[in-house]
Amino acid sequence: MASRPTVNVHAASGEASTSLPLPAVLTAPIRLDVVQQVHKSIAKNKRQAYSVSEKAGHQTSAESWGTGRAVARIPRVGGGGTHRSGQAAFGNMCRGGRMFAPTKTWRKWHVKVNQNQRRFATVSALAASALPSLVLARGHRIEEIEEVPLVVSSEVESYTKTKQAVTVLKSLKAYNDVVKVSNSRKLRAGKGKMRNRRHRQRRGPLVVYNEDNGIVKAFRNLPGVELVNVRRLNVLQLAPGGHVGRFVIWTEGAFAALDEVFGTFDKAAVLKKDYITRTISLPTAKISNPDVTRLINSTEIQSVVKPAGPKIQKRPWTQHKNPLRNKAVLFRLNPYAKTLRRQELLRQERSRSQKEKAKKPSKKAHAASKKFLDILLAP
Repeated sequence: MASRPTVNVHAASGEASTSLPLPAVLTAPIRLDVVQQVHKSIAKNKRQAYSVSEKAGHQTSAESWGTGRAVARIPRVGGGGTHRSGQAAFGNMCRGGRMFAPTKTWRKWHVKVNQNQRRFATVSALAASALPSLVLARGHRIEEIEEVPLVVSSEVESYTKTKQAVTVLKSLKAYNDVVKVSNSRKLRAGKGKMRNRRHRQRRGPLVVYNEDNGIVKAFRNLPGVELVNVRRLNVLQLAPGGHVGRFVIWTEGAFAALDEVFGTFDKAAVLKKDYITRTISLPTAKISNPDVTRLINSTEIQSVVKPAGPKIQKRPWTQHKNPLRNKAVLFRLNPYAKTLRRQELLRQERSRSQKEKAKKPSKKAHAASKKFLDILLAP
């Protein structure tokens, strides 16, 4: 769907009025690994520094008893009359002691991300937002909208009432995503309920505008709806959690400005300085045809990999056969094995013949016993 040359622009009533050419940034390659890495690094920049108290574990007048009392030399609490008296203190192995290597607020909280890497992740997230399959896979309810990407006329940028925003979303059949967010609001599990984040909910559509003539005031109160200027797009909003496929609603002015903001495959970006990768503006795919199986099995490649002609017979010693099972390979590896085998067969033949002789009774003994019986039974 992202390869279509034009995209319809919908009026506030929901009807398609005009069309715009598809920006080149929406056909860029999608790199999930870059998006996840950049999102993880940028998200660390919003962390609040924390640490344990510097006095924790040391607010006691414990002293070591020294040697000679058959106890360890760890500092021990003084006094008497309670269970606390004589207990070990200060150490990280002690009850009520300090932790090992107490955390400090001057830890390295922020992570630097290269500018081109951030832009690459933003481009990939934008390209993923133009594929309906990825948007649906992320959980957005876009089954009833006409097309993705969804573009609405610039008159929406002048709306100042939430009622107008709801009417536009309903006419575009995108309000189902807002209802999904509203129904997903749940209490947070854990102590975050006490830390100003009592509820948690899904993400709704992202509205991208060109000029704020009241649109922020109109949409900001809808649950799950976020707004951003087309010149300030970032991965945290385009791919929340590092997962691409955010449902984006563009205004006509913002959609038309994408080529100036990010450039095209043959023209550098106007609003991003030095955004050039390998003499081009946008990232390009390594191969133009993603059907690798079809490429490998094509006649052009197979004719080079397997040239036509007489079948080349492999050399005998390159055949991987087991010499313990295959006698031909065994005799080739060890010519003396044939002699050993012949001797073994002769030995078996002699042994077999000796056993047969031992079983057969002698004719002499049989004749003697017959003569004895004739004499014995004679009248």
